[in-house]
Amino acid sequence: MPSDLLLEMRGITKAFPGVVANRDIDLEVRPGEVHGLLGENGAGKTTLMKILYGLVQPDQGSIAVRGNPAVITSPRDALRLGIGMVHQHFMLVPDMTVAENVALGLREGRTPLTRLGTVSKRIEALSKQYGFNLEPDDVVGSLSLGRRQRTEILKLLYRGADLLILDEPTAVLTPTESNELFSVLRLLASQGRSTIFITHKLDELIAVADRCTVLRDGKVIGSLVKAEMDQRVMARMMVGRDVVLRVPRLTLLPGDPVLVATHLSTVKGDRPVLNDLTFTVREREVLGVAGVDGNGQQELVEVLAGLVKPTAGGFTIHGSAAVIPADRHGDAIALSMTLSDNLVMTDIAKGRFRRRGLVRGDEVRRHGRRLLTEYDIRAPDLKMRASAMSGGNQQKAVLARSLYRQPRLLIAAQPTRGLDVGAIEYVYQKILDHKRAGGGTLLISTELEEILSLSDRVAVMVGGRLVAILDIHDVDLEKLGLLMAGAVQGPEPAAAS
Repeated sequence: MPSDLLLEMRGITKAFPGVVANRDIDLEVRPGEVHGLLGENGAGKTTLMKILYGLVQPDQGSIAVRGNPAVITSPRDALRLGIGMVHQHFMLVPDMTVAENVALGLREGRTPLTRLGTVSKRIEALSKQYGFNLEPDDVVGSLSLGRRQRTEILKLLYRGADLLILDEPTAVLTPTESNELFSVLRLLASQGRSTIFITHKLDELIAVADRCTVLRDGKVIGSLVKAEMDQRVMARMMVGRDVVLRVPRLTLLPGDPVLVATHLSTVKGDRPVLNDLTFTVREREVLGVAGVDGNGQQELVEVLAGLVKPTAGGFTIHGSAAVIPADRHGDAIALSMTLSDNLVMTDIAKGRFRRRGLVRGDEVRRHGRRLLTEYDIRAPDLKMRASAMSGGNQQKAVLARSLYRQPRLLIAAQPTRGLDVGAIEYVYQKILDHKRAGGGTLLISTELEEILSLSDRVAVMVGGRLVAILDIHDVDLEKLGLLMAGAVQGPEPAAAS
């Protein structure tokens, strides 16, 4: 039957053991529309999009594409219907060219498409049309993250996708690359193609979306058209209460150094990943490290945490230190263990929790109950498995374990990654509380608003180097973006440290 809608999802319900991820969800997308999808961690966004892309099957509900009922049991079904998805972690083969990656999975009749000349000509035309700056012979592994993302989008356009699902698409982009992506989405919309834009960055959604749908606890809370979009309203819809979106700046007089790094360098294999880093973090100060993900930030954390030895230079930590790892599930939380075990795992060998070589269960529980209250960790009891907790509560547990000892230095790597606006507000306050208590913080984040809100000074990292260290009053979003892209050079870092 004819319809003016490109996509209709009606009554979508999906339950997993112990949780209903989607509850009777309706979603409509019109041709030529950028449609935002908002919601806290665990609100049901990912499950809904996996259903649309054929990765998960709904328990109830129906899908119609261009007015026709659709059964989507696999990504191949979705692509046949003109639906494509760009995941946060790209599905590309680094050692292959752009043309080879695009050709993967293409078929002529029953046989794989092997004539790359035809593919290359089409790639050149699409790249020129959308300003992708991609050549068919470019090796994907040599491309920036932004250009790899364009390769993913180009793959879908080559296959004729009319509806693109973009999952947190700006997480790996500089501000300039984000604006270029928005221009591409507007061009696609002008041609009648549509995008579902999943993000937690409210300002970006307001900039690019025509409408947005907000999910909370697996249900649709409401939809807004562009004229109705307001950051405070959207945040309240997401979490069910008013949220402080920007923390007031806290300026204190810095004290003695808590971390001093001098000409710090290291390699992986034969490739330099940290190159001659010199900087200082002082008491009552937050030094933010800004940069596109993959420019040496993780390697810096590994060296400072003692996991990797520097190949040149060195660093000194004055006093105690705590690390909040970027990979919460891989490095910070043991998902199969209880909340109680996770709260004491770094201190379990200490005398407070042991007597005659045996763990003092009463003291472990007493400690856990105190941290549950002090850090507002939402869990029915300490026996709850970490895997059953929301991302926000998992991060609260990591913060509690790291900060209760009042370390002089906090190394916070991507501390709000994957968190909703309510949990982000909480993390910001804890970082500022640490600063008030006299601690110094090295904040490593790809969230530029986070860097600008919390930092006293900003170091910009490109290709494993610090290209600038600036006072926060000398930085704005545009300047930061240019530095991150390597388009301009800042003051000599060593002199500014």
